[in-house]
Amino acid sequence: MYKLIELESGVCAADGFFANGVSAGLKPNGAKDMAFIYSDVPCQIAATFTTNKMAAAPIKHFKVKGEFETNFVLINSKNANAMTGRAGVVDIDEILATLPSCVKSPVMSSTGVIGVRLPKEKLIAGAKLFNLTQREPHAAAQAIMTTDSFSKEKAYRVELEDGSSFHIGAMAKGAGMINPAMATMLCFITTDAKVSRKEMQAILDEKVEVTFNAASVDGDTSTNDTVMLLSNAKSNAFHKEAFAEALEKIMKFLAREMVRDGEGATKLVTYNVTGAKDDREAEVVAKALSNSLLVKTALYGEDPNWGRIASTVGASGAEATEELLTISFDDVCVYKRGELFFDAAMEAKAAEVMKKDSFTISCDLGIADGSFEAYGCDLGYKYVEINADYRT
Repeated sequence: MYKLIELESGVCAADGFFANGVSAGLKPNGAKDMAFIYSDVPCQIAATFTTNKMAAAPIKHFKVKGEFETNFVLINSKNANAMTGRAGVVDIDEILATLPSCVKSPVMSSTGVIGVRLPKEKLIAGAKLFNLTQREPHAAAQAIMTTDSFSKEKAYRVELEDGSSFHIGAMAKGAGMINPAMATMLCFITTDAKVSRKEMQAILDEKVEVTFNAASVDGDTSTNDTVMLLSNAKSNAFHKEAFAEALEKIMKFLAREMVRDGEGATKLVTYNVTGAKDDREAEVVAKALSNSLLVKTALYGEDPNWGRIASTVGASGAEATEELLTISFDDVCVYKRGELFFDAAMEAKAAEVMKKDSFTISCDLGIADGSFEAYGCDLGYKYVEINADYRT
Protein backbone atom coordinates (compact mmCIF):
# COMPACT_ATOMS: atom_id res chain seq x y z
CA MET A 1 0.00 0.00 0.00
CA TYR A 2 2.87 2.34 0.85
CA LYS A 3 6.54 2.08 1.74
CA LEU A 4 8.75 4.07 4.14
CA ILE A 5 12.33 4.58 3.00
CA GLU A 6 14.79 5.99 5.54
CA LEU A 7 16.87 8.98 4.45
CA GLU A 8 19.91 10.77 5.88
CA SER A 9 18.81 14.30 5.02
CA GLY A 10 17.05 15.34 8.24
CA VAL A 11 14.98 18.53 8.02
CA CYS A 12 16.08 19.00 4.42
CA ALA A 13 14.54 15.72 3.23
CA ALA A 14 11.37 17.41 2.00
CA ASP A 15 11.34 19.32 -1.27
CA GLY A 16 11.89 23.05 -0.91
CA PHE A 17 13.40 23.03 2.60
CA PHE A 18 16.84 24.42 3.46
CA ALA A 19 18.72 24.54 6.77
CA ASN A 20 22.12 25.24 8.26
CA GLY A 21 23.86 26.13 11.50
CA VAL A 22 26.39 28.88 12.22
CA SER A 23 28.38 30.27 15.12
CA ALA A 24 27.06 33.54 16.53
CA GLY A 25 29.45 33.49 19.48
CA LEU A 26 26.99 32.23 22.07
CA LYS A 27 28.95 29.01 22.59
CA PRO A 28 32.72 29.00 23.18
CA ASN A 29 35.37 27.93 20.70
CA GLY A 30 33.37 28.79 17.61
CA ALA A 31 30.82 26.00 18.13
CA LYS A 32 27.59 26.28 16.13
CA ASP A 33 24.85 27.87 18.19
CA MET A 34 22.32 29.32 15.75
CA ALA A 35 20.27 27.53 13.07
CA PHE A 36 17.59 28.22 10.51
CA ILE A 37 14.96 26.27 8.60
CA TYR A 38 13.71 27.91 5.40
CA SER A 39 11.11 26.89 2.82
CA ASP A 40 11.04 28.48 -0.61
CA VAL A 41 7.23 28.61 -0.38
CA PRO A 42 5.02 29.39 2.65
CA CYS A 43 4.16 26.57 5.04
CA GLN A 44 1.17 25.53 7.06
CA ILE A 45 2.32 25.08 10.64
CA ALA A 46 1.15 22.89 13.53
CA ALA A 47 2.74 23.08 16.97
CA THR A 48 2.58 21.92 20.56
CA PHE A 49 4.25 23.67 23.47
CA THR A 50 5.24 23.28 27.10
CA THR A 51 2.70 22.90 29.88
CA ASN A 52 5.02 24.92 32.14
CA LYS A 53 3.20 28.07 33.32
CA MET A 54 6.44 30.05 32.87
CA ALA A 55 6.44 29.64 29.09
CA ALA A 56 9.37 31.34 27.36
CA ALA A 57 9.15 34.45 25.19
CA PRO A 58 9.36 32.59 21.84
CA ILE A 59 6.23 30.60 22.75
CA LYS A 60 4.36 33.76 23.73
CA HIS A 61 5.50 35.40 20.50
CA PHE A 62 4.21 32.43 18.47
CA LYS A 63 0.84 32.15 20.18
CA VAL A 64 -0.09 35.82 19.81
CA LYS A 65 0.10 35.46 16.01
CA GLY A 66 -2.90 33.14 15.83
CA GLU A 67 -3.22 31.04 12.67
CA PHE A 68 -0.61 32.00 10.10
CA GLU A 69 1.79 30.67 7.48
CA THR A 70 5.57 30.92 7.73
CA ASN A 71 8.60 30.00 5.68
CA PHE A 72 11.32 30.54 8.29
CA VAL A 73 12.28 29.30 11.75
CA LEU A 74 15.24 30.79 13.63
CA ILE A 75 16.65 28.74 16.51
CA ASN A 76 19.34 29.63 19.03
CA SER A 77 20.96 27.63 21.81
CA LYS A 78 22.66 28.76 25.07
CA ASN A 79 19.89 31.27 25.93
CA ALA A 80 16.27 30.27 26.59
CA ASN A 81 14.82 33.81 26.50
CA ALA A 82 12.59 32.68 29.36
CA MET A 83 11.51 34.76 32.36
CA THR A 84 12.48 37.88 30.41
CA GLY A 85 9.03 39.48 30.37
CA ARG A 86 7.70 41.72 27.65
CA ALA A 87 11.26 42.73 26.78
CA GLY A 88 11.99 39.15 25.68
CA VAL A 89 9.17 39.28 23.12
CA VAL A 90 10.30 42.69 21.86
CA ASP A 91 13.83 41.32 21.44
CA ILE A 92 12.44 38.61 19.14
CA ASP A 93 10.64 41.18 16.98
CA GLU A 94 13.81 43.24 16.66
CA ILE A 95 15.90 40.22 15.63
CA LEU A 96 13.36 38.88 13.14
CA ALA A 97 12.94 42.32 11.57
CA THR A 98 16.54 42.15 10.30
CA LEU A 99 15.98 38.98 8.21
CA PRO A 100 15.92 39.08 4.38
CA SER A 101 12.76 40.22 2.57
CA CYS A 102 12.12 36.69 1.26
CA VAL A 103 11.39 35.61 4.83
CA LYS A 104 7.65 35.73 5.63
CA SER A 105 6.14 35.70 9.14
CA PRO A 106 9.26 34.15 10.73
CA VAL A 107 9.14 32.41 14.10
CA MET A 108 11.85 31.91 16.69
CA SER A 109 12.70 29.16 19.14
CA SER A 110 15.33 29.22 21.89
CA THR A 111 16.96 26.86 24.37
CA GLY A 112 19.51 27.37 27.13
CA VAL A 113 19.84 29.36 30.35
CA ILE A 114 16.67 30.84 31.86
CA GLY A 115 16.43 34.43 33.06
CA VAL A 116 18.91 36.15 30.72
CA ARG A 117 18.05 38.55 27.89
CA LEU A 118 19.03 37.50 24.38
CA PRO A 119 22.35 38.89 23.09
CA LYS A 120 20.55 40.65 20.22
CA GLU A 121 23.63 42.02 18.51
CA LYS A 122 25.24 38.59 18.29
CA LEU A 123 22.08 36.99 16.96
CA ILE A 124 21.50 39.70 14.37
CA ALA A 125 25.10 39.38 13.22
CA GLY A 126 24.80 35.59 13.21
CA ALA A 127 21.69 35.69 11.04
CA LYS A 128 23.62 37.65 8.42
CA LEU A 129 25.81 34.54 8.00
CA PHE A 130 22.83 32.48 6.84
CA ASN A 131 22.77 31.35 3.22
CA LEU A 132 19.19 30.34 2.50
CA THR A 133 20.21 28.22 -0.48
CA GLN A 134 22.19 25.78 1.67
CA ARG A 135 21.06 22.33 2.72
CA GLU A 136 23.18 21.41 5.76
CA PRO A 137 20.75 19.61 8.06
CA HIS A 138 23.44 18.04 10.22
CA ALA A 139 25.00 21.45 10.96
CA ALA A 140 21.57 22.78 11.91
CA ALA A 141 20.99 19.83 14.25
CA GLN A 142 24.35 20.43 15.91
CA ALA A 143 23.68 24.15 16.38
CA ILE A 144 20.55 23.61 18.49
CA MET A 145 22.27 21.28 20.99
CA THR A 146 22.87 22.35 24.61
CA THR A 147 23.98 19.56 26.97
CA ASP A 148 23.29 16.99 24.25
CA SER A 149 26.25 14.71 23.53
CA PHE A 150 25.05 13.97 19.98
CA SER A 151 22.63 15.44 17.44
CA LYS A 152 19.26 13.83 16.73
CA GLU A 153 17.76 13.52 13.23
CA LYS A 154 15.43 11.24 11.29
CA ALA A 155 13.78 11.33 7.84
CA TYR A 156 11.67 9.18 5.52
CA ARG A 157 10.46 9.20 1.96
CA VAL A 158 6.95 7.79 1.80
CA GLU A 159 6.23 6.04 -1.49
CA LEU A 160 2.54 5.51 -2.26
CA GLU A 161 0.89 2.81 -4.32
CA ASP A 162 0.03 5.22 -7.17
CA GLY A 163 3.71 6.12 -7.65
CA SER A 164 3.57 9.47 -5.89
CA SER A 165 5.61 10.21 -2.77
CA PHE A 166 6.21 12.74 -0.01
CA HIS A 167 8.89 13.28 2.62
CA ILE A 168 9.05 13.92 6.37
CA GLY A 169 12.28 14.94 8.13
CA ALA A 170 13.11 16.16 11.61
CA MET A 171 15.76 17.31 14.04
CA ALA A 172 15.51 17.56 17.81
CA LYS A 173 17.51 18.48 20.86
CA GLY A 174 17.11 17.34 24.44
CA ALA A 175 19.07 15.64 27.19
CA GLY A 176 17.98 17.35 30.41
CA MET A 177 14.72 18.85 31.73
CA ILE A 178 12.95 15.93 30.07
CA ASN A 179 9.58 15.00 31.56
CA PRO A 180 6.47 13.48 29.97
CA ALA A 181 4.43 16.71 29.93
CA MET A 182 4.26 17.72 26.27
CA ALA A 183 7.40 17.43 24.25
CA THR A 184 10.04 18.40 26.78
CA MET A 185 12.63 19.52 24.27
CA LEU A 186 12.80 21.24 20.90
CA CYS A 187 11.78 19.39 17.74
CA PHE A 188 11.33 20.71 14.22
CA ILE A 189 9.63 18.55 11.59
CA THR A 190 9.33 19.42 7.92
CA THR A 191 7.24 17.80 5.21
CA ASP A 192 6.21 18.38 1.62
CA ALA A 193 2.99 16.37 2.09
CA LYS A 194 -0.17 18.13 1.00
CA VAL A 195 -1.88 18.10 4.39
CA SER A 196 -4.18 20.72 5.89
CA ARG A 197 -3.26 22.59 9.06
CA LYS A 198 -6.26 21.09 10.89
CA GLU A 199 -5.40 17.50 9.99
CA MET A 200 -1.70 18.05 10.63
CA GLN A 201 -2.42 19.45 14.11
CA ALA A 202 -4.73 16.57 14.99
CA ILE A 203 -2.16 13.94 13.96
CA LEU A 204 0.65 15.78 15.76
CA ASP A 205 -1.36 16.03 18.99
CA GLU A 206 -2.11 12.29 18.86
CA LYS A 207 1.47 11.23 18.20
CA VAL A 208 2.98 13.52 20.84
CA GLU A 209 1.12 11.56 23.51
CA VAL A 210 2.81 8.23 22.71
CA THR A 211 6.27 9.58 21.88
CA PHE A 212 7.61 12.74 23.51
CA ASN A 213 5.02 12.62 26.29
CA ALA A 214 6.21 9.09 27.04
CA ALA A 215 9.85 10.14 27.58
CA SER A 216 11.51 11.08 30.86
CA VAL A 217 15.07 11.83 31.93
CA ASP A 218 14.74 13.78 35.16
CA GLY A 219 11.10 14.70 35.75
CA ASP A 220 11.55 18.41 34.98
CA THR A 221 9.46 20.25 32.38
CA SER A 222 11.24 23.05 30.51
CA THR A 223 9.90 26.55 29.89
CA ASN A 224 10.68 26.22 26.18
CA ASP A 225 9.33 22.82 25.09
CA THR A 226 8.33 23.05 21.45
CA VAL A 227 7.37 20.75 18.60
CA MET A 228 6.78 22.42 15.23
CA LEU A 229 5.53 20.65 12.12
CA LEU A 230 5.75 22.61 8.87
CA SER A 231 4.26 21.56 5.53
CA ASN A 232 4.86 23.35 2.22
CA ALA A 233 2.73 20.82 0.24
CA LYS A 234 5.23 20.80 -2.66
CA SER A 235 4.88 17.06 -3.31
CA ASN A 236 1.13 17.42 -3.94
CA ALA A 237 0.83 13.95 -2.36
CA PHE A 238 -0.71 12.74 0.89
CA HIS A 239 -1.89 9.54 2.54
CA LYS A 240 -3.18 9.95 6.07
CA GLU A 241 -2.25 6.50 7.40
CA ALA A 242 1.23 6.62 5.87
CA PHE A 243 1.81 10.16 7.10
CA ALA A 244 0.76 9.27 10.63
CA GLU A 245 2.94 6.15 10.69
CA ALA A 246 6.03 7.97 9.40
CA LEU A 247 5.49 10.83 11.83
CA GLU A 248 5.14 8.47 14.79
CA LYS A 249 8.26 6.53 13.80
CA ILE A 250 10.26 9.75 13.57
CA MET A 251 8.98 11.15 16.85
CA LYS A 252 9.40 7.86 18.75
CA PHE A 253 12.96 7.52 17.48
CA LEU A 254 13.81 11.08 18.55
CA ALA A 255 12.14 10.62 21.94
CA ARG A 256 14.15 7.49 22.65
CA GLU A 257 17.35 9.18 21.45
CA MET A 258 16.79 12.02 23.91
CA VAL A 259 16.35 9.56 26.76
CA ARG A 260 19.40 7.60 25.62
CA ASP A 261 21.32 10.90 25.66
CA GLY A 262 19.97 11.86 29.09
CA GLU A 263 22.53 13.85 31.03
CA GLY A 264 24.96 11.28 32.40
CA ALA A 265 22.69 8.39 31.41
CA THR A 266 24.06 4.92 30.71
CA LYS A 267 20.76 3.02 30.24
CA LEU A 268 17.75 3.41 27.96
CA VAL A 269 14.85 1.58 29.57
CA THR A 270 11.42 0.86 28.10
CA TYR A 271 8.61 0.53 30.66
CA ASN A 272 5.94 -1.72 29.17
CA VAL A 273 2.81 -1.67 31.30
CA THR A 274 -0.04 -4.03 30.38
CA GLY A 275 -3.11 -5.49 32.07
CA ALA A 276 -4.22 -2.14 33.51
CA LYS A 277 -7.85 -1.13 34.03
CA ASP A 278 -7.53 1.11 30.95
CA ASP A 279 -4.87 2.82 28.85
CA ARG A 280 -4.90 5.93 31.03
CA GLU A 281 -4.09 3.94 34.18
CA ALA A 282 -1.32 2.10 32.31
CA GLU A 283 0.10 5.48 31.31
CA VAL A 284 0.06 6.66 34.93
CA VAL A 285 2.04 3.58 36.03
CA ALA A 286 4.54 3.73 33.15
CA LYS A 287 5.27 7.41 33.76
CA ALA A 288 5.58 6.89 37.51
CA LEU A 289 8.24 4.26 36.81
CA SER A 290 10.10 6.42 34.28
CA ASN A 291 10.18 9.34 36.72
CA SER A 292 11.01 7.50 39.96
CA LEU A 293 14.36 8.54 41.40
CA LEU A 294 14.62 5.30 43.37
CA VAL A 295 14.08 3.27 40.20
CA LYS A 296 16.54 5.44 38.26
CA THR A 297 19.30 5.03 40.84
CA ALA A 298 18.75 1.26 40.96
CA LEU A 299 19.17 1.23 37.17
CA TYR A 300 22.43 3.14 37.49
CA GLY A 301 23.69 0.63 40.06
CA GLU A 302 22.54 -2.26 37.86
CA ASP A 303 20.62 -3.54 40.86
CA PRO A 304 17.54 -5.66 39.98
CA ASN A 305 15.68 -4.35 43.00
CA TRP A 306 12.21 -5.29 41.81
CA GLY A 307 10.75 -4.10 45.10
CA ARG A 308 11.25 -0.53 43.93
CA ILE A 309 9.27 -1.34 40.79
CA ALA A 310 6.43 -2.85 42.82
CA SER A 311 6.42 0.05 45.27
CA THR A 312 6.23 2.62 42.47
CA VAL A 313 3.37 0.74 40.80
CA GLY A 314 1.48 0.73 44.10
CA ALA A 315 2.16 4.42 44.77
CA SER A 316 1.07 5.53 41.31
CA GLY A 317 -2.60 5.68 42.24
CA ALA A 318 -3.63 3.21 39.54
CA GLU A 319 -5.61 0.10 40.44
CA ALA A 320 -3.12 -2.65 41.33
CA THR A 321 -2.68 -5.53 43.77
CA GLU A 322 0.29 -7.71 44.68
CA GLU A 323 -1.80 -10.83 43.98
CA LEU A 324 -2.17 -9.88 40.27
CA LEU A 325 1.09 -8.07 39.51
CA THR A 326 3.85 -9.60 37.36
CA ILE A 327 7.28 -7.96 36.89
CA SER A 328 9.94 -8.91 34.33
CA PHE A 329 13.34 -7.60 33.26
CA ASP A 330 13.34 -8.42 29.53
CA ASP A 331 12.33 -12.10 29.54
CA VAL A 332 13.43 -12.70 33.15
CA CYS A 333 10.32 -12.84 35.32
CA VAL A 334 11.23 -11.81 38.88
CA TYR A 335 7.76 -11.68 40.45
CA LYS A 336 4.51 -13.32 39.36
CA ARG A 337 1.12 -12.88 40.99
CA GLY A 338 2.29 -13.07 44.59
CA GLU A 339 4.81 -15.84 44.00
CA LEU A 340 8.26 -15.09 45.49
CA PHE A 341 10.96 -16.89 43.51
CA PHE A 342 13.69 -14.24 43.43
CA ASP A 343 16.53 -16.51 44.54
CA ALA A 344 20.27 -16.04 43.89
CA ALA A 345 20.11 -17.63 40.44
CA MET A 346 17.16 -15.46 39.38
CA GLU A 347 18.88 -12.33 40.71
CA ALA A 348 22.00 -13.15 38.70
CA LYS A 349 19.94 -13.47 35.51
CA ALA A 350 18.17 -10.16 36.17
CA ALA A 351 21.48 -8.45 36.95
CA GLU A 352 22.81 -9.56 33.57
CA VAL A 353 19.86 -7.88 31.87
CA MET A 354 20.54 -4.66 33.77
CA LYS A 355 24.11 -4.53 32.54
CA LYS A 356 22.83 -3.94 29.02
CA ASP A 357 22.65 -0.46 27.51
CA SER A 358 18.99 -0.96 26.62
CA PHE A 359 16.33 -3.26 28.03
CA THR A 360 12.65 -3.47 28.97
CA ILE A 361 10.97 -3.61 32.36
CA SER A 362 7.49 -5.09 31.98
CA CYS A 363 4.66 -4.83 34.49
CA ASP A 364 1.46 -6.79 33.91
CA LEU A 365 -1.17 -5.54 36.37
CA GLY A 366 -3.42 -8.51 35.57
CA ILE A 367 -6.66 -6.49 35.72
CA ALA A 368 -7.85 -5.71 32.18
CA ASP A 369 -6.45 -4.72 28.78
CA GLY A 370 -5.02 -1.22 29.34
CA SER A 371 -1.47 -0.71 28.09
CA PHE A 372 1.14 2.02 27.65
CA GLU A 373 4.85 2.20 26.87
CA ALA A 374 7.14 4.86 28.37
CA TYR A 375 10.87 5.53 28.11
CA GLY A 376 13.33 6.41 30.84
CA CYS A 377 16.97 6.27 31.83
CA ASP A 378 19.15 5.87 34.87
CA LEU A 379 20.39 8.70 37.10
CA GLY A 380 23.99 8.91 38.26
CA TYR A 381 26.75 11.20 39.47
CA LYS A 382 27.28 12.77 36.04
CA TYR A 383 23.79 14.26 36.02
CA VAL A 384 24.54 16.18 39.22
CA GLU A 385 27.90 17.33 37.86
CA ILE A 386 26.41 18.61 34.59
CA ASN A 387 23.58 20.50 36.23
CA ALA A 388 25.58 21.87 39.15
CA ASP A 389 27.92 23.52 36.62
CA TYR A 390 25.30 24.30 33.93
CA ARG A 391 25.80 28.09 33.83
CA THR A 392 29.58 27.84 33.97
